[in-house]
Amino acid sequence: MTTLSTLDTPAALIDRSKMQANIARMQQQMNSLGVRFRPHVKTSKCLPVVQAQIAAGAQGITVSTLKEAEQFFAAGITDILYAVGMTAGKLPKVLALRRQGCQLKIITDNATSAADIVAFGKEHGESFEVWIEIDCDGHRSGIKPDDTAQLLAVAHVLQAGGMHLGGVITHAGSSYELNTPEALSAMAEQERAGCVRAAEHLRAAGLPCPGVSVGSTPTALAAKNLDGVTEVRAGVYVFFDLVMHNIGVCRMENIALSVLTTVIGHQTEKGWAIVDAGWMAMSRDRGTAKQQRDFGFGQVCTVDGDILPGCTMSGANQEHGIIAREGSADAEIATRFPVGTQLRILPNHACATGAQFPEYHALDDAGKLEVWSRFYGW
Repeated sequence: MTTLSTLDTPAALIDRSKMQANIARMQQQMNSLGVRFRPHVKTSKCLPVVQAQIAAGAQGITVSTLKEAEQFFAAGITDILYAVGMTAGKLPKVLALRRQGCQLKIITDNATSAADIVAFGKEHGESFEVWIEIDCDGHRSGIKPDDTAQLLAVAHVLQAGGMHLGGVITHAGSSYELNTPEALSAMAEQERAGCVRAAEHLRAAGLPCPGVSVGSTPTALAAKNLDGVTEVRAGVYVFFDLVMHNIGVCRMENIALSVLTTVIGHQTEKGWAIVDAGWMAMSRDRGTAKQQRDFGFGQVCTVDGDILPGCTMSGANQEHGIIAREGSADAEIATRFPVGTQLRILPNHACATGAQFPEYHALDDAGKLEVWSRFYGW
């Protein structure tokens, strides 16, 4: 039987108990607010993880690539929202999935894309379900909630062209820049109110808008009122990470994903231990560098998952990581972490770190490991 001590490193580990607790926490939040929850599966891209989310009460999934849609549909999940703006070149894949029975929903935020969807739909006799993306915070793409001219222009193109208007969708990505409960709660309300207003503009113009979809992990957990919202989407909550810890929506002990690594040498005079996990294992995402606490390339833990305060992966090359103590150099680091010592590193960004690996090793409380495959590609 494979154990941590016999596992090749670097390896991606999932603490199953922590993952299940994170899933339960989010689902309970959604249940208490009276909305359906559609998890964003780009974080794990892993069937056993998504099956656990659905078993807890999730309804449908959100994907960021059509490869995810294809893979999860093949596994029996039919209610799928592709939450990236549609381009004409992707419509043949969308059509193929829908013709096989996938209830695939697509999004757009401009009349050009809407016209492409209509033209392709008419050519192939397909009425695509299209949601209009709303920009609730200036973070990314979408139509401003009160830009009724553009909003109605896109909606009229779709409606007149015989497409099915599914609703409006938004993502408060700027919530990642916040770190107080008050600010997060205010952003959650801004996200809700903006998307609901956009829906109301469509309805006032006599256009259908049955769905109102909002979400990010910080706002989903901070929301106190979701009146007018029909569903919430969030992804990274399933594992959490150091960025989420800095934002204040989880404790370090809640982080379910880590990278198992092995000490391979030292630079004793610098207080460094060298490990076999570099940025190819951790990813080059340095999200905490822009926050109030910078964790380098990750927070160091013992092989059993106990956090080692003040000890981070301070630097990384492609296949080498540098473990060091914050502040003064640790002259005893070679004694503390002899060659062969296994450590776990908590990641800055769980989505990016997970993407470095073809599989996860899921660890239960008894120490048993299971291999869970992960999807790749677009």
